[in-house]
Amino acid sequence: MGTSPRTDRRRLVTARTGGYVPLRDYAVIGDGRAAALVARDGSVDWLGLPDLDSPAVFGAVLDADRGGRFLLQPAVPYRSERRYLPGTNVLETTFVTAQGTARVTDALTLHDEVALAPMRELQRRIDGVSGAVPMQWSVRPRFGYGTRTTRVVLRAGVPVATAGADALAICAWEAGEPRCEEDSINGSFLTAPGGSALIAMPFAHQEPLVLPARAECDARLERTCAAWRRWADDRIYTGGWQAAVLRSLLTLKLLVFAPSGAVAAAVTTSLPEHVGGERNWDYRFSWLRDSAFTLAAFLQLGCPAEARAYFWWLMHASQLTHPRLQVLYRLDGGAHTTEKALPWEGYRGSSPVRTGNAAAGQVQLDTYGELMQTAWLYAQAAGRLDADVARRLAELADLVCATWQDPDSGIWEVRSAPRHFTQSKMMCWVALDRAAHLAEHRLIPVRHLARWQAAREEIATFIETRCVSPRRNCYVRSAGSEELDAAVLLGHLYGYVGDVPRMRATITSVGLELRHGPFVDRYSGEDGLSGPEGAFLACSFWLAESLARTGQLAQATALMDELVGLANDVGLYSEEIDPATGDFLGNLPQGLSHLALISAACAINAAGREAGG
Repeated sequence: MGTSPRTDRRRLVTARTGGYVPLRDYAVIGDGRAAALVARDGSVDWLGLPDLDSPAVFGAVLDADRGGRFLLQPAVPYRSERRYLPGTNVLETTFVTAQGTARVTDALTLHDEVALAPMRELQRRIDGVSGAVPMQWSVRPRFGYGTRTTRVVLRAGVPVATAGADALAICAWEAGEPRCEEDSINGSFLTAPGGSALIAMPFAHQEPLVLPARAECDARLERTCAAWRRWADDRIYTGGWQAAVLRSLLTLKLLVFAPSGAVAAAVTTSLPEHVGGERNWDYRFSWLRDSAFTLAAFLQLGCPAEARAYFWWLMHASQLTHPRLQVLYRLDGGAHTTEKALPWEGYRGSSPVRTGNAAAGQVQLDTYGELMQTAWLYAQAAGRLDADVARRLAELADLVCATWQDPDSGIWEVRSAPRHFTQSKMMCWVALDRAAHLAEHRLIPVRHLARWQAAREEIATFIETRCVSPRRNCYVRSAGSEELDAAVLLGHLYGYVGDVPRMRATITSVGLELRHGPFVDRYSGEDGLSGPEGAFLACSFWLAESLARTGQLAQATALMDELVGLANDVGLYSEEIDPATGDFLGNLPQGLSHLALISAACAINAAGREAGG
C-alpha cells in the first residue's frame, strides 16, 4: 500500500535512480494555459510551452539526459517537506539541511484574473528561514522536445535561451551571478535568515520577450496567491473528506485550458502504466469519457462559469465531427490527433514516448451516453438548450438507434478486435433514455421519441440476455464472455435501469474478483497489448460510490478512507497505482481520478444524509 500524506510529509531526499524520481514525488503548478511538474528535489521536470499541450521545454521526466529541466536545490544533503499554500495551486517546498533551512515557492503566475496575457512566467522564490543554506540552480531548456538547438545569449545583461520563435529569460535577483554556457544557465548562492532571492523565467512564443522588474514579479506572485484563494473560497462543499475534495477541485481547475474551456485528462504524455512497458499514452487531450463527471463536479461544487465554458467547448468540438463523436478532441476543439513517437528513452526506459493519440479514430459507443448525460445535466441547471444544440442532440440519438448493435473498442480503448462491450451498450441505453427525457420536457425535438424509446428497450433486452453470466448472475465485460469489467459500474452510476439484484451481484463480483485491498483492476481478459498495468484509481472510487448507492454505506466509507490515504504528500493522484509498491503509474495528475474522488465523496455524503433521515 502507498504511503499516505500523513506519513509522507518529510523525508531525506536521496539521489535519483538513473536520473528519475518516483512519480509520486511530483507536484503540479499551472496558470490556466500551461502546467509544470515539480519534483520533491526541486527540479522542474516537465513544462510544455506556450500551452499545456505544446512541445515540452523541460521534459526530464521522459528523458533524464535529453529532456531538459530547471533544477533548484541545496548543494548539501537535505530533507524536504512541501505543501500547497492553502487554497492555491502555489507550491511551497521547505529544504532542511545541517546548515539551515530554506523555503522555495513555485508558481506559474497569473497576469490578470480576467484577461489572459500572452506571456507565461515561472517564478521560483527562495526565502532563508534559518542558518545559511548553499543553493544551486541550473536551467537547461530543450525546445520542441529537444529537437531544436538551444542558443544562450545575453540581452541587457539578462541570460536568454532561444530556439526559433521561442525564447525564455532567466531573471535572477539575490540568487548569484548567472553563468551562461552553450545550452544552459547556472548559478549558486547562500541564503540568509530573512533574505529572499527570486528566479523568474518569462517565456515568449512568436511575440516580444518582456523582461520584468523584481517589484513586478513580487506583486504578480502575491496576486496569483490571492486569486487562487478567492476562487477556492467561492467553492461549495461541506461534506466528508473536505481537504481531498478541495484539492481535487483545484487540480481540476489546473486542467482547465482557459482559452477554450476544455479540460485536459492530464498534463503529461507517456508516463507508463507499467514501467518498461508499451502502455504509454498522450493524455493532453479532452476525453468525452470524462464529460459527465466534469460537468457534475463543476455544478455540484459551485463552478457555474467553468461548467458553461466546458459545455460550450464540448458543443463546439463535437460539431466538427457531427453526427459522429470522437473519443477525444484537442484542447482547442480540433479533431486531428496524429500519434507519433519521440526519440526519447521514456520514463525509466518505458518507450515509446508518444505525442498525439490514435484512440481518437476508434469507435467507442459509450461516448454518446456520456455526451447526452452531460447535456441532460446542463439542461437541468440552465433550464433550456440552444435550438441548434437541441437539433444536434436529437440527431445523435437517431445515430445511436442506427449504431448501437455495432461492436466497438470500449471505454478502455483496447487495441484488440472490437467487441460488444456491456458498458458501451449501457451507455447507448443512457443516451436514448436522456434523449427521451429531454424530448418529454420539450428541450429537444420530439419527432423521433417513439423510435428512441423502442431502441432503448431493445438495448436493455440485449444487455439482460447477452451480457450476463448465468453462473454469477452478474453483468460481464462483453456479450458472451465470463470476464468482468469495472466500467460496468458506470452503467449503475449513470442510471441504467436493469435488474437490481443483478447489478448488486455485479458490484459484489467486482469487489471479490477485481479488487485487491483498496485497489481495483479495470477488467479481466486480454486487450491487445503486452505487459501488465497497475490498478486504475477511478475504478476504486466508482466501487466506493456504487457501494454507497446500494445502501452499503459503511463499506463505502471504509474504502473511501483508504483511497484518500493513497494520494501523494500534496494530495495528487496519477492514473494508476502499483498495488505491490504503492508507486504511481500513468499520467498525472489524472483528471479522472480526481473527478471520481469528487463524485464518490458527494454520493457517500448524500447517502449518509439520507440514512440519517
